[in-house]
Parts: sequence; C-alpha cells; structure tokens
Amino acid sequence: MDLLGWIIIGLLAGAIAKLIMPGRDPGGCIVTMLLGIAGALLAGFVGRLAGFYAPGQSAGFIAAILGSVAVLALYRWFAARR
Repeated sequence: MDLLGWIIIGLLAGAIAKLIMPGRDPGGCIVTMLLGIAGALLAGFVGRLAGFYAPGQSAGFIAAILGSVAVLALYRWFAARR
C-alpha cells in the first residue's frame, strides 16, 4: 500500500513539476508523470537516508515535487546531450 501512495503522489508531483518547468520534453506528458513517480521515490529514499522519514513513512508532497523537479531537470539535461 505504501508503494501505491508514492505512485499517486508521484503522478501529481510530476504534473506540478511540469507546471514549474514548462517547455518541451522529449517524452511528453506521460513520461513527465512517470518521472514524477521516480522523483517521489527518490525523495522518499533520500529522506530515509537523511533521517527525515521513518522506515514506514512516505515522502511529503513538497519533497515529492522537489524530487520530481530534480529528476525532470536531469532527464532534460541528458536528453539535450544526445
């Protein structure tokens, strides 16, 4: 159930990350939302390593948005280098 919560938060965070970072993405809106899921998972993982979250706790919504923006920026950087 924890993973399902991260997926839902990640979809929303990916959509908000697209609003924060407008522009053309090589993959479109669906890839951006999938990157949002990856950003939410990244935020939860980094938050657990840093001690912000307990083992059963998921990342907060703001952290998921920040993670999504970071993953989207990395994705655009790597896609631009191709």
